Parts: sequence; C-alpha cells; structure tokens
Amino acid sequence: MPSRRRHPIARAVALMAFSTVLFGLMAVAIRLASDTQHPFEIAFFRNLFGLLFTLPLLLRHGAGILHTRKLPLYLLRCAIGTVGMLSGFWAIVHLPLAQAVAISYSTPLFVTIGAVWFLGETVRARRWAAVLVGFVGVIVLMHPGPGNFSAASLVALLAAVMSASVAISIKFLTRTEKPDAIVIYTTLLWVPMSLLPALFVWQWPSGITWLWLVLAGLFGTVAHMCWTRALQLGDASMLTPISFLQVLVVGLFGWWLFGERVDAWTFAGAGIIFASILYIAHRETRLHQRTVTDPDIASETSQR
Repeated sequence: MPSRRRHPIARAVALMAFSTVLFGLMAVAIRLASDTQHPFEIAFFRNLFGLLFTLPLLLRHGAGILHTRKLPLYLLRCAIGTVGMLSGFWAIVHLPLAQAVAISYSTPLFVTIGAVWFLGETVRARRWAAVLVGFVGVIVLMHPGPGNFSAASLVALLAAVMSASVAISIKFLTRTEKPDAIVIYTTLLWVPMSLLPALFVWQWPSGITWLWLVLAGLFGTVAHMCWTRALQLGDASMLTPISFLQVLVVGLFGWWLFGERVDAWTFAGAGIIFASILYIAHRETRLHQRTVTDPDIASETSQR
C-alpha cells in the first residue's frame, strides 16, 4: 500500500522537473526575442502561440470542458498571472538570466506563506525559520547599496510574489477542476489580458524573431500543462523547490549565448535560498512519508 501512495508523488516530481526545464528554455527564447521586441509584446505572443498549442486539448475534450462554476477564480488567477508574466518577462530582459531566475527562487517562500493563509497547511517553527533564512538570501541576491542595487530586482521579486499567488490559486482550482480545463481557460484569458499592454509598445516581429516567439509559446504551454498536473498530484510547498533546476538551464545558456557570468552575490543569495527551500522540501517529504506509515507520528513530527 505505501508503494502505491508514493507513486503519484514520484510522478508529480517528474512532471515538475520537466516543467522547470521547459520554463528555463522559455526564458532563453524570451531573451533571444528581446533583441527586437518589447517584453510586453513577447508576453502577448507567448500567450497567442500558447493558445494555438492548447487547441488540441479543446478539440479532444470538446466545449463541455469549459463548463465551470469557478469563472471568477479563473479571472482572478489569470489577472494575477498576467501581472506576474509581464514582470517576469521584463526582469528576464533587463537582468542577467541567472540573477532573474535566482530571484524567482523566492517563489516557494511565498508559497509556504500562502499555503498557511489560504490552503490551511500547518507550518511550525523550523519551517518558519527556514523561510526567514530564505528571505535573507533574497536580500543578498538583490544586494542593495550604492552602485549595486537594480530596480529590475524589485520587478523580479514582484514576479515571484505573483507566481506564488498563481500556484496557490491553481491548488484551489485543482480541487474541483480538471488540469486541462485550467490550462485551456488560462490561455484563453491570458491572450486578451496581455494584448492591452502590448498595444502601447507594438512593433511587428520579423525574421528569426518569429521562431523565438513560437518556441516561447510552445515551451511555456507544455510547461504549464506539466506544472498544473504536478500540483494536482502533490502539495505546492513540496513541489515548488524543484524549480531550482531552472538555474542549470538558464545559467548554461546565459554563458553560452550571451556571455553572462554569475557573480558572487548571485551565488551567495541563491545558495542561501536553495538551502532554505531544500530544508522546507525535506520537512514536507519526511512528513508525507510518516503520514503513509503512521498518521500519529506525522502529527507529532509536525509539532517539532
């Protein structure tokens, strides 16, 4: 029986890892497209092409999958997601890739806080301490001070907060909604929501830029599908630390394609955040394993 229960967790971890790699590749495509396009335009085209790649899901399920009583929550989730996407794309274009992604590592910290407030998950002293340590890492990453601080870091932090809010809202939706329905509704709503800000900076793409925009849409949509399914199978606070894999992808491509080097601040800040989130993930995994074998032990462990 325990092996059967662990199987969905293993699948959730694999899906989250795959989505993380794809999100990293999407960030690379965004940076390549930014040579000629504004981040707001890139966000719109990512959503537009993402909608095209989502259409097979709609054809497979039929229009009936769009029936829902949670439309207000979808609208709120997509509005938050649009702000997060615009902020995240802007940060990817204006910060070194590794730094932009490293700041996004703070998302699990905000997810932990949101999981307590909105999902009713229990967080004890040790995990709160880990969250505080993680925020120290965020400050180190942003390294405020004369000549060091970049306002773009605040935009990246805003994107992390919005991403955490999206993760919490998706966890709410997956309680009653099918993962494919969430993906379809999200892409349908994101297109018009992201079009408005794009119109203020509009410039038609040309040449190879179209390829980067198409790939951004493809990678982002498939990553979103995997991410939604992963959150349906496992707890948000347990799965989001896997997003650290993304730095391996963007770090390599940032060095190879853009000649970017990771400075000591980024290494130190990312390392502190990583240690914090790793501890949170360890606590979640340990609690889950004990729940499988003995619920009483799990209750006792969560008090420590």
